[in-house]
Amino acid sequence: MKDKKQILADKLEQARVGGGQERIDKQHAKGKLTARERVHFLLDEGSFEEMGALVTHRTKDFGMEKQVFYGDGVVTGYGTVNGRQICVFAQDFTVFGGALSETHAEKICKIMDMAMKIGVPVVGLNDSGGARIQEGVRSLGGYADIFHRNVMASGVIPQISAIMGPCAGGAVYSPAMTDFTLMVENSSYMFVTGPNVVKTVTNEEVTSEELGGASTHATKSGVTHLTAANDIQCINQIKQMLSYMPQNCEDVPDDIPFDIKDEIREELESIVPENPNQPYDMRHVINGLIDADTFFEIHKDYADNIVVGFARLGGKSIGIVANQPMSLAGVLDVESSKKAARFTRFCDCFNVPLLVLVDVPGFLPGTDQEWNGIITNGAKLLYALSEATVPKVTVITRKAYGGAYDVMNSKHIGADLNYAWPGAEIAVMGAKGASEIIFRKEIGSAKDPEAKLAEKEAEYAEKFANPYSAAERGFIDEVILPKNTRRKLIKAYTALQNKVATLPKKKHGNIPL
Repeated sequence: MKDKKQILADKLEQARVGGGQERIDKQHAKGKLTARERVHFLLDEGSFEEMGALVTHRTKDFGMEKQVFYGDGVVTGYGTVNGRQICVFAQDFTVFGGALSETHAEKICKIMDMAMKIGVPVVGLNDSGGARIQEGVRSLGGYADIFHRNVMASGVIPQISAIMGPCAGGAVYSPAMTDFTLMVENSSYMFVTGPNVVKTVTNEEVTSEELGGASTHATKSGVTHLTAANDIQCINQIKQMLSYMPQNCEDVPDDIPFDIKDEIREELESIVPENPNQPYDMRHVINGLIDADTFFEIHKDYADNIVVGFARLGGKSIGIVANQPMSLAGVLDVESSKKAARFTRFCDCFNVPLLVLVDVPGFLPGTDQEWNGIITNGAKLLYALSEATVPKVTVITRKAYGGAYDVMNSKHIGADLNYAWPGAEIAVMGAKGASEIIFRKEIGSAKDPEAKLAEKEAEYAEKFANPYSAAERGFIDEVILPKNTRRKLIKAYTALQNKVATLPKKKHGNIPL
């Protein structure tokens, strides 16, 4: 008869191998790590403390009583990432395809509850075939229990989801409610209904990759924020992302030691072209402002007319929202407004100061935009920046026209400090369009309408297409040389680090969803 220590050792070994070595080998053959390997690479060496390793399912139907695996298809516990505590769960595809059962869900809920209690981020490594159909409504109830906790944890602790295998049906809604979603190329997919159902209902033929693969969700739907070539790269992205975040909503991101020098950046003087219609890459401006090699872009391949991401400035973590003149001239549209609003709200939840870089000619016109709700979607970004109470600084690098000027963190919606470069144009619209409206009669009656239009255009531009009228009214705090911007921003965020702002007492606002 085995002694108690040996019994424990045997059970823990069974938990370690999950569905068995053969299934582990199949996982490796697909180029995927196992659940335990993923946890190992995510957490600091020797820091993982597992919870629920000996949990088993309770199902007696369909011969399930003969198929019992310790851990029940999910590895849960806590540990550290670069010395910072987190909670983690990793679904084990080698056990029933990672399908979610009642006890599987209970383990995930328990680790999420713990993360809330101790105020640390929770990371979910998803690799599951969906609900365990042998358990019927109990598995559906398990999903709902997880969803409820996602909502309760939202804005309290950072939640990150990595999709490292299939994620279908109800399983997609938990990652959708977390703060950031990552996907692995060619081995993960997300969809509410799979290709077979799509074919049955709509007669469309589509592959899993086309319907819900990493590339699809990174470029078309915006469901995923980052993609990775393999599991290891995905895990490294999670680690890097965590470094910009605090532990919870009552904490602040860690600073990195930094000694302020002269901080002049001469290269910023020549980035913006003299021709106002010529594009330039706003990422060059970003890289000229931030600490070297610290920009961590989010949603890079979706709505690329706006750039969002984390960076460090003078050692401090900041969030950046910036128009991108290289795409659609940097206009705001449905997708870019949603993208920027979502990122803004995350930064505000977790005390990450915001830097808004503005070069925006307005909102994108057209029936497609109007019929797809540019009014309510543009209002999402307006609402998000208006509501945000973190330090907010704006730099207008070139154009700030019309309602888009208001939306992009203007002084009027609560920005703390607003700067403009000397070549900035702040007006209701471009000089040509404005002149055609204001001076229509004069131009129409002129002997040479084109020459008169050019004359009036120059007149309007001299009066309004500059930052000085706005500065005279206090809408711009200072007009600065581009080379001095980094130094100004470092001092600005230092001055604002103890900012206190509170919203009116209410249950919650009603953002135009």
